[in-house]
Amino acid sequence: MSKTNAAAASKQTRAAIQLIEELAGKLDLDAWVRLWDGTRVPLGSAPTSALEIVINDAGVIASSLRRPNLDTIIRHYVDKRIDLVGGSLLDLGRQINRRGRSVKIKGLDALKIARRLSPFLFEPGAAPKEVGAFEGDIVGNKRAGDDNKDYISFHYDLSNEFYALFLCEEMVYTCAYYHDWDQDLATAQKNKLDMVCRKLRLKPGERFLDIGSGWGGLVCHAAQHYGVKAHGITLSQEQLAFARDKVERLGLQDRVTFELTDYINHKGTYDKIASVGMYEAIGLKNIPAYMRKIRSLLAEDGLFLNHAISRKGKRKKSVLPERLRPEQRALAKYIFPGGALDDIGNTVSEMEIAGFEVHDVEGWRMHYARTCELWCERLMARKDEAIALVGEAKYRIYVAYLAGCAIVFERGTARLFQTLVSKTAKRRPPLPPTRADLYC
Repeated sequence: MSKTNAAAASKQTRAAIQLIEELAGKLDLDAWVRLWDGTRVPLGSAPTSALEIVINDAGVIASSLRRPNLDTIIRHYVDKRIDLVGGSLLDLGRQINRRGRSVKIKGLDALKIARRLSPFLFEPGAAPKEVGAFEGDIVGNKRAGDDNKDYISFHYDLSNEFYALFLCEEMVYTCAYYHDWDQDLATAQKNKLDMVCRKLRLKPGERFLDIGSGWGGLVCHAAQHYGVKAHGITLSQEQLAFARDKVERLGLQDRVTFELTDYINHKGTYDKIASVGMYEAIGLKNIPAYMRKIRSLLAEDGLFLNHAISRKGKRKKSVLPERLRPEQRALAKYIFPGGALDDIGNTVSEMEIAGFEVHDVEGWRMHYARTCELWCERLMARKDEAIALVGEAKYRIYVAYLAGCAIVFERGTARLFQTLVSKTAKRRPPLPPTRADLYC
C-alpha cells in the first residue's frame, strides 16, 4: 500500500472510531464494533459480552453513505460485508429493545456526523450483492384479489425441507399458543390448533373450511380430534403436495380434502371457517370483498375465526395506498411480496359492515414474539443444512426476518389478534353464554 493510500485508510479508521464513539454514547450497548483493519471499538461504556458487529471493508460505509437505506444494509449483511460474531441478531435485538423500549440515537449533531463521514466520500464503495428479491410489484396495490399465486409461491414454495428445519413436526407456520413461556414449540403449536377448534366449537360431521391451509396442520387436527369434514385451500403447490401426502399417511381421505385455488373463486357452504395467517396477504383494498366472500360461504348458524397480524391503528384514515416504512418494504421485497397489515379496529369495522357479529377478540402478540424467537433459534441451529438447501444468502435473509419479527412483536410494533364472528346479529348466536368451555 502506498503512503498516500495508507494515510487515507488511517484517516478513515479514525473517522469510523470517532463516529462509533458518538453512537456508543447514545446506544450504550453491551457489544463492540470491529472494523476492517481489526480495530475493536466499544458500543457502550463497559461492554462485557463477546458480541461484535463486524464491518469488513470501508466500502460498506461509503456505499451506505451514497444509498442510506435499509435495503443497502440488508444486502451488505447478506453478502457478509456486515456480520455478527459472538452472538446473533436475536442477542443484538434484545439489547436494542431492552426494558421494552427501543434505544434511540436522536440528538446527534448532523453537521458533525457529516464531517466524520467525509473521508469516505471518495471511497469506491462496496456494491451490495443482489439477493433473491421478488421481481415485480412488491406492494400489489394494482392487483385483483385473485391474482396472488406468484406472491404465495415466492415465499411458500421455497422448499418444504427448508421449512421443516425450523417448524415443528406438524409444519405449522403461524403463531403458537403457550400455556406457559417455557413450553416447547411442538406443544404450543398443538395448543394453538386446539384453541382454534375450541373457539369455533367444532362438532362431528360439521363442514369446516381452512382458508390458506398451508401444510394441512389445522385441517388434519380438526378432522382427527373433532370429527369434522374438512377442506383446505391454498395457492402453494409445495404445500398442497405435502398436505395430500399427510392425509394419506394419517388415513383421513374420507374426511379431509385440499384444493389449489384462491379464496375468491371458491364455492360451497361451511358450518365453520378459519383463516389463520392468510389475511395479511390479501391486500388492504381487497378486505371488503374478502369479508363478503367468507360470509357467502358460511352457513346461517356458522362461525368464522380470523387470525391475523395487525399494526397499530391510526388517527387519520386515507383512501390512498399507505407509504411503506423501510422495514416493511424490505419484508415485501425479500420475504412476503404483496402483504399488508390492517389494524384491528378496521378489521372489526369491515366485519360488521359485511354483516358479521363480533363475539371475541383476543390478542396474541407475545405468543408470536416467542414463536418467532424459537423459529429463529431452530433455524440457526441447523445452519449448514439450510445453506445446503437454499444457499447462504437466503438463509441469512430468513434469520434476519425471523429475528426481526421476534423483536417487533416484543416491542409492540406489530400485534396479532384472533377474532371470532357469527354470520348475523339478528338472532341468538351459536355460542354458549360464557367462554368457560374454552378453558375447562
